[in-house]
Amino acid sequence: MTETVPPQIDPPARLLMGPGPVNADPRVLRAMSAQLVGQYDPSMTAYMNEVMALYRRVFATRNEATLLVDGTSRAGIEAAIVSLVKPGELVLVPIFGRFGHLLAEIAERGGAEVHTIETAWGQVFPTSAIERAVARVRPRLVAIVQGDTSTTMNQPLDELGDVCARYGALLYADATASLGGNDFEMDGWRIDAATAGLQKCLSGPSGSAPISLSDAAVDVIRARKRIEAGIRDPRLDGDPDDASPDFVRSNYFDLGQVLDYWGPRRLNHHTEATSMLYAARECARIILEEGRQQVIDRHRVAGGAMLAGVQALGLRVFGDVAHKMHNVVAVEIPAGVDGEAVRGALLGDFGIEIGTSFGPLAGRVWRIGTMGHNARKDAVLTTLAALEQVLRRAGVPVGAGTGVDAAIDAYRAA
Repeated sequence: MTETVPPQIDPPARLLMGPGPVNADPRVLRAMSAQLVGQYDPSMTAYMNEVMALYRRVFATRNEATLLVDGTSRAGIEAAIVSLVKPGELVLVPIFGRFGHLLAEIAERGGAEVHTIETAWGQVFPTSAIERAVARVRPRLVAIVQGDTSTTMNQPLDELGDVCARYGALLYADATASLGGNDFEMDGWRIDAATAGLQKCLSGPSGSAPISLSDAAVDVIRARKRIEAGIRDPRLDGDPDDASPDFVRSNYFDLGQVLDYWGPRRLNHHTEATSMLYAARECARIILEEGRQQVIDRHRVAGGAMLAGVQALGLRVFGDVAHKMHNVVAVEIPAGVDGEAVRGALLGDFGIEIGTSFGPLAGRVWRIGTMGHNARKDAVLTTLAALEQVLRRAGVPVGAGTGVDAAIDAYRAA
């Protein structure tokens, strides 16, 4: 019996209006289809240098060490934490949602002594609460999420760099879901390390993690340097017995080696994910072509319109709206409504995906995103119109056109 071969991939048309991933900008998809070149081809190393320069502008930094970690946004998170923290060192993680728990777990798996503080999901921390914890724990690293899509909250970071500097701690920010759609000032806020992902406000596919490191962070990483035996140059790298005993235990996520790969030595580490580099380059290029602040403002306006629309439909919004991310809103599922059935109808009848949640919010909220390429007026209005229809069929009393009308008014007022 002859086995059949599956047909070519032909994904269904979807409007991805959840907490990510989002629809990639068509220009990013076109960039990914460009021909491959060798990893040391002059054109390739030139593209790498361009990526570094572009993401310095996206992160709002002058950090030389601004590059990509090949892998999803979690790869960037893990690379940052395991490269910055030695086993036994103290890490403080303020947790206000699922992804704070993730930072704590990664640090724990890396051998750190992890201390946490927590606040209720739907809230953020006042800077004073974090400062008290820093003063008590005296951590080597404070690791915090900026925008946690599990709760849709946006933690203020503008004062934390100064707090950490006063107590001799480095500050790492996970900006996976916030970079590009919310204010982020790496140098202005004195952040030592930050990572992101393409699949949210940057309008790309998952699979590449932009990262930026301050000079202080690079010094920590360089002090843990160990170069692989097969590529070590004794004239430049010295005696291998002199390598730090606290070297990074991960090979792939050793940022010291990754920095040498992206730096002037081009010291071989892994084969760069060329198509993803093309994607990351185009994501940054598109943002800067539109204007970094203009993109943030577009997310703010689209998020405000979606917020106005769901509220006009009579839906309650979860959490502290004053600290909501621009690019996602958590909507409480009305009593008696099957939340998964609503999501299924939106997807099956309209081709629109919105998100569910997890942990204490599982089955309690829908998460509706307005991010990246989808932070635009037609996507917001289409989603609200479809949601109104599905809610009405589910027995929820909603006024005809109220959500769309409120969103249009919000756009006009912006």
